[in-house]
Amino acid sequence: MTNLSIDIVEEQNKAQQHIKEQGLRVLVCAGTGCVANGSLKVIEKFKELGASVSTLTDYDKMTIVPTGCHGFCEQGVLVIIPDKHVTYVKVHVEDVEEIFESHVKNDKPVERLLYTDPKSGERVHKNDDINFYAKQTRTALANCGKINAESIEEAIAVHGYEALANVIKENNPDKVIQEVLDSGLRGRGGAGFPTGLKWKFTAANKGGKSYVVCNGDEGDPGAFMDRSVMEGDPHKLLEGMAIAAFAIGADEGYIYVRAEYPLAIKRLRKAIADAEEKHFLGKNIMGTDFSFTLHIKEGAGAFVCGEESALIASIEGERGMPRPKPPFPANKGLFGRPTLINNVETLANIPLIIRKGASWFSSMGTETSKGTKTFALTGEVNNTGLIEVPMGTTLREIIFDIGGGIRGGKKFKAVQIGGPSGGCLTEQHLDLPMDYESLTKAGAMVGSGGLVVMAEDTCMVEVARFFMNFTKNESCGKCVPCREGTKNMLHILEKIVAGKATMEDLDVLEEIAHTIKDGSLCGLGKTAPNPVLSTLKYFRDEYVAHIRDHKCPAGVCTAMKKIVIHEDLCKGCTKCARTCPVGAIEGTVKNPHKIDQTKCIKCEACLNACPFKAIGKE
Repeated sequence: MTNLSIDIVEEQNKAQQHIKEQGLRVLVCAGTGCVANGSLKVIEKFKELGASVSTLTDYDKMTIVPTGCHGFCEQGVLVIIPDKHVTYVKVHVEDVEEIFESHVKNDKPVERLLYTDPKSGERVHKNDDINFYAKQTRTALANCGKINAESIEEAIAVHGYEALANVIKENNPDKVIQEVLDSGLRGRGGAGFPTGLKWKFTAANKGGKSYVVCNGDEGDPGAFMDRSVMEGDPHKLLEGMAIAAFAIGADEGYIYVRAEYPLAIKRLRKAIADAEEKHFLGKNIMGTDFSFTLHIKEGAGAFVCGEESALIASIEGERGMPRPKPPFPANKGLFGRPTLINNVETLANIPLIIRKGASWFSSMGTETSKGTKTFALTGEVNNTGLIEVPMGTTLREIIFDIGGGIRGGKKFKAVQIGGPSGGCLTEQHLDLPMDYESLTKAGAMVGSGGLVVMAEDTCMVEVARFFMNFTKNESCGKCVPCREGTKNMLHILEKIVAGKATMEDLDVLEEIAHTIKDGSLCGLGKTAPNPVLSTLKYFRDEYVAHIRDHKCPAGVCTAMKKIVIHEDLCKGCTKCARTCPVGAIEGTVKNPHKIDQTKCIKCEACLNACPFKAIGKE
């Protein structure tokens, strides 16, 4: 076992030399977001211009490096030239020649393509000086955006497979598990269960076959943390899985990825093939008797398959539905054998913990929540994108430092944390540390890492209705509390936003919510009421306003809108009456008009048509 046929240091030296020989490296984001914005055309244009690289004075070669997601998605396409100390944002194919001629050849940055700080209004040249990046601590995402995601040589150059080589050489699985335990790493998929403890439980089932499964399903709306790792640094995930397999005695594994992630699947397949060719995966890894074969299972996109027993059923070819526990997967999982299941981000942390040590990892974060966590920061913030910060970082730091504050100078209202399974928190929670215990106590959860920031013009009842509609549609229907409860909760929420509910409906809504939490079979049902319960806790006045006053305080709910004509401004031009599709406006020429509220459908056609701004909303 200990006689490695591969010298990993020698492999690193060769890989690093390979990068040096590339000359001037131009990193172009080729993650899903930037590809959608045209990054592949940007890459091709750079390659076309690279043919004239001999005209450069400092470099005799230029290499265009397609990377994974840089995280700063709304600024894509992103182009970084490390040797020139510059980051360009919102690059289009038409901009490439200017970058090449002005900066690559003549060291004159293209100012208009630099990032503009939303607070100071100043242009920023380097990533390290952009608040979005400067305030982060990137570990799981450290290589994303910095290496060619499809090159195993570039992964090796940044210490890829070094931890695996050391683990195999030491040949002490128990020590590996203890290191993960000592690190304090907890599952990054939502529940926050201690990772090392899960490994220990699975490894205890000695004898026979066992499996390692990576949960890459990631079904939360707006979440793309795991996708970015799979697309941007797939070898880190593969190495983490191989280390886990060595620790628990498994020789086979599955990566469960939803089919909506075609780029991630493509890069994972290539990474697995390249790793097998290098003898980092497959039979007799690195010349030893340790073998680990990896498969990819494409999921159909069912949110419930993020629950581990439903995921197992899906891999086995059954319908993705949860199973009662116990037995837990550690004892009886995939094909009835002991199975270790971790999500992508959890496994991506493993090589770093093994290589840098448990104390390094546990030095970040809080007493009970160690390390860093990735979050998808979306909504009403200036800087949306994928971030990674130490556990315990406050919402205020994330939203107002990294996120650059609320768009349009609006006032912060709430943030939805943890996706459909999470909850809404308010301004009073801005200094709350983002860790497992603090968020749970406040009525939310870390979840997989979704953060949706909302401004003052957001209706919290509509937010609750939106998430309940999602969970109702994603319920597998196996257990009555979730199947019927989410449907009935959604019905009541729809009555509220339509202005047809009573205060008794509000009492029933709460009662059903607690019944679902207590009686559902799996985590989907048990957490489905969280957005409703948290908004009821912190924004009950909005529910009451909808029911008693038939008014939406945020002016969002269509049924609550009232379109009115201000008689003192109306000139009687009749344009509004001629525009109204349902004949709800009455009046004669040159006399003030009125709107029949019983006929009005709130389409706002009259409001847009009025040349005198005499029509408004109440």
